[in-house]
Amino acid sequence: MPRIPGVGQSDAVRVFQKLGYRIARQSGHVIMSNGKIRLSIPRHSPINAITMGAIARDAGLTPEQFLKLL
Repeated sequence: MPRIPGVGQSDAVRVFQKLGYRIARQSGHVIMSNGKIRLSIPRHSPINAITMGAIARDAGLTPEQFLKLL
């Protein structure tokens, strides 16, 4: 499982907004969607490294691609 350490919730949301994801709703998690894929981003700062890696993988990104977009 890929790891992306030290990423906060607001940074993750910003990266996915650059990729065309929009916030669908917010509660304990921020739910983002691009019309095909739905991502659930926890409201933690920082997000667990394994969890962040899995979210990036679900969006079709490698850890290196994700870190370049930060």
